[in-house]
Amino acid sequence: RGVSPGVVFLSPSRDPAWTERPLCSFCPQDQLQQKIICPGPVTCLTASPNGLYILAGVAESIYLWEVSNGNLLAILNRHYQDLTCLCFTDDSSHFLSGAKDCLALVWNLYSVLQAEPSQIPDPRHVWSRHSLPITDLCCGFGGPLARAATASLDQTAKLWEVSSGELLLSVLFDVGIMAVTLDLSEYHMFCGGMDGSIFQVDLCAWVSANQVTCLSVSTDGSLLLSGSHDETVRLWDIQSKQCLKTMNHKGRHVGTEKPALEFAAGVGRRDRGQCVRWRRERMKGFRICCCWGEPGPRPRCLTLFCVFFLSQNLVGDQEHLTIQVSELEEEVSTLRKINKNLFDFSARIITKPAK
Repeated sequence: RGVSPGVVFLSPSRDPAWTERPLCSFCPQDQLQQKIICPGPVTCLTASPNGLYILAGVAESIYLWEVSNGNLLAILNRHYQDLTCLCFTDDSSHFLSGAKDCLALVWNLYSVLQAEPSQIPDPRHVWSRHSLPITDLCCGFGGPLARAATASLDQTAKLWEVSSGELLLSVLFDVGIMAVTLDLSEYHMFCGGMDGSIFQVDLCAWVSANQVTCLSVSTDGSLLLSGSHDETVRLWDIQSKQCLKTMNHKGRHVGTEKPALEFAAGVGRRDRGQCVRWRRERMKGFRICCCWGEPGPRPRCLTLFCVFFLSQNLVGDQEHLTIQVSELEEEVSTLRKINKNLFDFSARIITKPAK
């Protein structure tokens, strides 16, 4: 695999002249520059886009070399089974490793280089959502802000955010996936199956199984809430266009009360035969409150009220605090009344003349 066009090429091989020892060769312009004897068969090999570093997987260990002099810079042992794939981010600041132990690890290259020889640096993220060996890795553009795709024999391909380590998308196929890649615009993900099939996944599709009847956007423009006739409410991340959560309800959603995107309660009409229920869903950093029900005899009635707010929202926190203070004041007032009644009762018993 070339680190720079027409300059350096890498090749793992076995040379009989070296007593069948595995080799890594660095060849600039068809001329052999140097050979490095490895401690075992090389299962995966990659180079940094800036052409400065080489990564090789040998058994469950990751070997890092410097291209200019062939020096071994680090040996990383955080996988439990053989390595299957390695890849760098486009700015060479991070690299990813996948293995048969079903783990994909994200490493910060500079942290690895600065670590003491006696210390094994920790990976930045550990992705453990696959249930079978990982077969391939692919990293998009954006350096540490890029998105990465992983493929596995568990018949899934997953899309991740390198910076936060969060899972953005998981796609299930009918066969094990052996290879994965992204197009340059990252609009599509292509996956190669064990049976020879190639699947194309649209990463920008807004998918809803039925007619969408209501929409609402958060105040910061990062989240979208949708209701549909397929009896679901979906929460979307607008930037990545991925569905973060799906809530299944009973009954079609026939309307929406546009919510204030902080803690508030939707108010609408309730006609005869209409059953309305409230449900709360908690997620990372915010809460979703949904009211749904089966439509009454008049189709114009509003039966879906969706309200969500960021818990970090100062306005929401202030309103919530006000409600708590009000409830505590009512409770204190009630306790004072009870205490006064108990005092009066005790006083009557004590001052009652003896017979």
